[in-house]
Amino acid sequence: MYTKPCVVPVHGFVRYIYRSGGGVRKTAGEWDPTVSLSLNHPTLVLLERCESRNHFKQILAQMMRNHLTAQTFPMSRLLYFSAISHPQNTDIAVLLFNHFTPSPNLYIYNTMVSALSASYTPAPQSFALYSSMLKSRIFPDKHTLLYLIRASECLAEGMQIHCHAIVTGLFGHGYLQNSLLKMYLENGQMDLAHQLFEEMPNPDAVSFNIMIVEYAKKGHSVEALDFFSEMVGSGLKPDEYTMTGVLMCCGRVGDSPFGRSVHAWLQRRMLISTWNLVLGNALLDMYVKCKELKLAGRVFDMFLERDIVSWNTIIAGHAKVGELALAHTIFNEMPCKDLVSWNSLIAGYAQMGDYMMVRKLFTCMITDKVWPDAVTLVHLVSAASEVGALDQGRQIHGWLVRMQIKVDAFLSSALVHMYCKCGSIKTALLVFRLVTEKDVTLWTTMVTGMAFHGHGHKALEIFSEMQECLAPNHVTFVALLTACVHSGLVDEGLKVFNSMKQKHGIEPQVEHYGCLVDLLARSGRLIEAKDIINKMPMEPSRSIWGALLNACRAHGNIELAETAWRALQKLEPQEEGAYLLLSNMYAAYGRWLYADNLRETMEDKGLKKTAGFSSVVVDGVTHKFVATDIRHPRWMELHSILLGLKSEMGLSSDALSGFMRHSPLD
Repeated sequence: MYTKPCVVPVHGFVRYIYRSGGGVRKTAGEWDPTVSLSLNHPTLVLLERCESRNHFKQILAQMMRNHLTAQTFPMSRLLYFSAISHPQNTDIAVLLFNHFTPSPNLYIYNTMVSALSASYTPAPQSFALYSSMLKSRIFPDKHTLLYLIRASECLAEGMQIHCHAIVTGLFGHGYLQNSLLKMYLENGQMDLAHQLFEEMPNPDAVSFNIMIVEYAKKGHSVEALDFFSEMVGSGLKPDEYTMTGVLMCCGRVGDSPFGRSVHAWLQRRMLISTWNLVLGNALLDMYVKCKELKLAGRVFDMFLERDIVSWNTIIAGHAKVGELALAHTIFNEMPCKDLVSWNSLIAGYAQMGDYMMVRKLFTCMITDKVWPDAVTLVHLVSAASEVGALDQGRQIHGWLVRMQIKVDAFLSSALVHMYCKCGSIKTALLVFRLVTEKDVTLWTTMVTGMAFHGHGHKALEIFSEMQECLAPNHVTFVALLTACVHSGLVDEGLKVFNSMKQKHGIEPQVEHYGCLVDLLARSGRLIEAKDIINKMPMEPSRSIWGALLNACRAHGNIELAETAWRALQKLEPQEEGAYLLLSNMYAAYGRWLYADNLRETMEDKGLKKTAGFSSVVVDGVTHKFVATDIRHPRWMELHSILLGLKSEMGLSSDALSGFMRHSPLD
């Protein structure tokens, strides 16, 4: 057992001598890191080996008993252990700092700021401690400011740290400059980050990497590639982090040739076995986003090690381009599947309208104890919407309610769209009203639903409600103008179109002009519609000329119809729709020669009319029918039912002749 220490001055530095049965031992006194870093006291040695909270408390009690906690160096070790090495003891570190550290030095302040910057409420505590440190006339070093940057929660705090770095003369440290760069970029301040980067006298590879990767993440891929060119031009050697950012840019802009050249550069300079998974996955993701699935498959096969991201990336790639059989095969080969794996495959089948497979995968997912998220459920609802399966959509909605899953604006938009598309507009409006936090997508979806059901005035009312809490976007105006078109609200539509730029600052695009032309043309104001087309700031699209041609047929303006037809021939000469419209128009007005000539031209070009069809969903399976089609496997039953309906309705003998012309029973 050690007795109370006695003080012995040695060359101006106070040392403590502890007497024990075995002789005399020296330990460090007031700690100055430039003079002594001694850890030769047995209790401090035990502290360095400590692994548990209980053990730490025993050592702390022993140090208090031996008055070690009154000295700076032992206290610094206690604080470092409890706040940094074992952060689960941060609460003890705070108590020790507040009540047993009367004269903390810079190292101790840095230790505490670092610990608090990683806590649940980093900013208030860290900045309060920093303020206390300045009041004690202890000036920060680069580490202090780095910890404060990590603790900052808003741009204003980060800018204050930037100012302190300049005032204290610490701004010249490269690591601090890079941390400030990252802080500005993460807060979306691209201009400030670029200004800081330009003012750096000698940006290093880390500086360029931060700019390249963060610009790529923000979607500024072209600018990120410019930084890469500048980096190479300045003689700095790119590393794997640089190339990860460059590959990210190539994938975002779809630049497959440049991506392949980056791949070649990597193969020349780095063995594949030395690549880390992040770089390998970035290369794989680049090929997937560029839709180079064969090359992506080769890269995937070359991987010596694959993680869940590698598997999910290749599955999502094949699923997005419709290669569902291959995506499903890879999915089955996965050693471990997560939520993203299931969502990728479900999204692929939902995109193809295969509701039965989507529902099957969803059931398997639940069986495998993988709980769905909002993305899963949106795909499920969208698949039901695609096939018009209202009963299936209602089942999914009921499941959401029973499982007490929170329906946010994203999922609500899918539900509203499903109910609108399946014809249940009242239920769609009910779902819409139940959502407490509506985003612009949900408002737009509801307006679109009203538009396609011909409820133009109701769509305008909803738009008026929306403006009270949220600003519309260009898609909202497309939906609103469509509502005016379908309801014949010409004056209201003109007001909406004119308000886009004047009131909301949104420049009308080609789709908005298309709605305006359709609105005027349907109401018989064909000359005004043609004037709009002539004055458009961009080239009119196929849909605009098609809308004008349709309206000319309805209002009997053959001359303007021919103008629209000629414009359509320049845009899409292989489309048969314009030929058929104008040919039927000629026939309706007795111009048989013109009609026959158009039909002959169609035959010469090999153009044929695409057969229209009707469809019905039964038990999640879509059945399609074209006129006089007897290829359906249950044709005999259908024919029998039609005969029964004919008898019940008392139709004449030729009423169903068009449908039953090729019946095997006739």
